[in-house]
Amino acid sequence: MLTKKHLKNDFQGDLTMQKLFPLFLLSFFLLTTNTVFSQKDVVNKIIEIGKTDNQTMQHLDVLCNRFGGRLIGSDAYENSAEWAASKFKEWGMQVQMDEAGTVPVGFNRGPWFGKLLAENGMDLHFATPSYTSGTKGLQTGHVLLEPKSQEEFDRMKGRLKGAWVLITGKSEGWPIDFSDKANHRRDSLIAANIEIRKKNSEIEAENRKAGNSGEKKELLPLADEPALFYKQMKDAGILGIIQSAPVPIRVLYDRKNLDQMTFETLPTVPDIKLDEHQYTIIEQMAKERRNFFLEFDIRNHFKMGPVKYYNVIGVIPGTKYPDEIVMMSGHLDAYDVATGGVDDGSGATPTMEAARLIMKAGGKPKRTIMVCLWAGEEFGLLGSTSWVKRNNDKLPKISNMFNRDGGPTVANSLSVPDAWRDDIEKICEPLNRINPDFPFTIKKLEARPRPKAAWGTDSGPFAVQGVPTMTFGTEDTKGYNFNYGEIWHTERDLYNKSIPEYQEHTSIVTAIVVLGVANLDHLLAKDVYYAPEKSEAPKAN
Repeated sequence: MLTKKHLKNDFQGDLTMQKLFPLFLLSFFLLTTNTVFSQKDVVNKIIEIGKTDNQTMQHLDVLCNRFGGRLIGSDAYENSAEWAASKFKEWGMQVQMDEAGTVPVGFNRGPWFGKLLAENGMDLHFATPSYTSGTKGLQTGHVLLEPKSQEEFDRMKGRLKGAWVLITGKSEGWPIDFSDKANHRRDSLIAANIEIRKKNSEIEAENRKAGNSGEKKELLPLADEPALFYKQMKDAGILGIIQSAPVPIRVLYDRKNLDQMTFETLPTVPDIKLDEHQYTIIEQMAKERRNFFLEFDIRNHFKMGPVKYYNVIGVIPGTKYPDEIVMMSGHLDAYDVATGGVDDGSGATPTMEAARLIMKAGGKPKRTIMVCLWAGEEFGLLGSTSWVKRNNDKLPKISNMFNRDGGPTVANSLSVPDAWRDDIEKICEPLNRINPDFPFTIKKLEARPRPKAAWGTDSGPFAVQGVPTMTFGTEDTKGYNFNYGEIWHTERDLYNKSIPEYQEHTSIVTAIVVLGVANLDHLLAKDVYYAPEKSEAPKAN
């Protein structure tokens, strides 16, 4: 039964609520407004810091000029990984040293020198592929052209000891395959050539018998490849092999050689890729049987394995959806004939700086941001592939994987599905206020089938698993005449090939977009990024 007292109390309560409700609405409005403003403030702060205190080129200077080429298995890679982890920690991020695999043997490259010792001597311009032998000190020797038949080898085998041997072919950067399988293949070719020469002798005899009036038979082609007598020449005591190489000189490595390598089966013969212009001169001198010498000092060193390698991952935890992830990345490793200034210093360092800008500006993303510096990209996407295999449970919650691995040109566009356009346009609106020289555009992305195999960079393993890999389009908008082919795995992949204003601008763009995606109220729809797989038509009976 309700009494007057009850009614009075209820009435007073209603009055209290009436008085408090406007205050509640005002508080909610202020809270919401402050949240919106704070996000805008963070973006503005990112732009301000990025324009006045951008450290992208400082990071690149350390990677290139302190550590240099960063092969997995090298001291340079290990040191650069520890440095990157220390920077993430310094900026207030959580750090993961993510063990991704091992290489059977470690490899460090020191200086290399070479000279032509002759009347018109010269310093030699050359390089050696990764994971190949050095000279073990200064080595001087005469020069021979490689044998191409058993008869030639038998005739000159006494002169092979202490010789530098010129081999045929034009180097594309790969070392000569010194695996057991390759030696067996070459032995088979040599044996086949013996039989071919016998048949050619018969053909020549028939052609002579036919005389000028008869139809001449063509000789059978001989099997050939550079360093056909590699094992035999090595056993005979050669100092090394030398092959002509286009300039700039490119060097790679051979996975077949590395996979079977142990500290007891290290390569022992230097594999020299010599400037094609100098090669031509020396080859002609050798053909003329002139008396001259070459000397080389190549300081390639191996270390006991197996050697572990790590992905370096910096984490900015999400405040609302911590299990949902926005990823930005580049690969930390680089071929060691140069210093990896572009491939992939131009990807790793703007990514690092983007993380620093977010942290420095006070960014508190709703989703977790993972900053991944991958290991072993150059050896076959090893680090990213390993992470994907070990983190299958996280893949459905990755909103997007931004990867940069394409050169120091400026990030100035995104291609997105129509369903994402409104969200991405709002996120990217501040980008056209940073620098009028670099206008930013949103392009339409036509859905394409999900790839069956990974492409040649670290976004590939993620795409295979259906993770969206929306990546910035880039251009050389000011015409710096950058040529990726010039630096790709060559001696010219250096710090000075980077383009500072492009790199610095890219770091700001990356920070704003990644933070924006991380702060959306919803995950970007995945089912619109890749085209649905076509089902097979039923077979007719």
